[in-house]
Amino acid sequence: MNRATGTGAAAGLGTRRTPTRHTRVRRMIHLVGRPGPWKRAPVAAGLASVLGLLMLLHSWIPNLIGGLGSLVETFLPWFGLFVPVLLARALWRRSASATVALVLPVVVWLNLFGGLLRDKSDGAGDLTVVSHNVGADNPDPAGTARDLAASGADVLALEELTPRASATYEKELATAYPYHAVLGTVGVWSRLPLSDTRAVDTAMDVGPLADRLPAGARAADNRALRTTVTTDRGPLAVYVAHLGSVRVLPGSGFSTGDRDRGAKALAKAVAAEPDKRVVLLGDLNGTTDDREFTGLTSQLRSVQDTAGDGFGFSWPAMFPVARIDQILVRGVRPTRSWVLPATGSDHLPVAAGISW
Repeated sequence: MNRATGTGAAAGLGTRRTPTRHTRVRRMIHLVGRPGPWKRAPVAAGLASVLGLLMLLHSWIPNLIGGLGSLVETFLPWFGLFVPVLLARALWRRSASATVALVLPVVVWLNLFGGLLRDKSDGAGDLTVVSHNVGADNPDPAGTARDLAASGADVLALEELTPRASATYEKELATAYPYHAVLGTVGVWSRLPLSDTRAVDTAMDVGPLADRLPAGARAADNRALRTTVTTDRGPLAVYVAHLGSVRVLPGSGFSTGDRDRGAKALAKAVAAEPDKRVVLLGDLNGTTDDREFTGLTSQLRSVQDTAGDGFGFSWPAMFPVARIDQILVRGVRPTRSWVLPATGSDHLPVAAGISW
């Protein structure tokens, strides 16, 4: 009895069941219905296409709704980080369509920012300029002044000066920079003579009582100046500016009103500048990709774009994500552009070498 049972079990194990007609039909439907490589991960493919179009057509995004266009353009380089994320998704799903769709954002990103990935510096230059928003809450202005003097800058522009800190900077920089001028919250220190220094109106909205304020109160809030640096190759017009801050506010979105008015006013002043050689230094609270700076970027070129290495992000100092501190030039040749080490400010100093 036991042997018979064992033999029957062995025979049963060695016998394969013939698939029924119903089973064969179900398997065929499963194989036909399985998405091929061109149909897998349609969401990833769609997102890749949207990403490419977003970067390609960013200038079409309206600013009427919460300044959305400017917000996108401020952080436009960072959109490239979505590419490896979507690529990993495409490879995991073995999706040919999603992989091919990524060609568009890759090509667009490289066209926009690929040139920034190589070092374009060309020597030290004839003149070194540095711009730094020193920060109103800087706990060590004396140390910041010493760090900036050690940079070897010939012309040094400072923004967000307070009356108390201005005295410290004047004292600490006096030896290295015999010439300086401070108007309101901006100042310039120079190894070369300065002349024709005057305030530049940045159209800041200080309220309906602005015209009733005494001249001293209005001057204290001045945020831009223009001066002439006398060089052995002729005059150099230098502008120092700190444009209005931007805010991301609930309900109103990306608020840039003061900054945008300042950018337009500054562009108008530069357009009227008679000197052929112009350098603009300052915290513009925006990147040169932002459409609101077209009036300036159509007249001046960025030293970082022309002679830099990388993106040159300057804010915030602890983890920079945007270059809002700018050095723009006209009539001179940028030879080098770089970012200096952190000071006590929430901005990093930016520097450039220029040549005649």
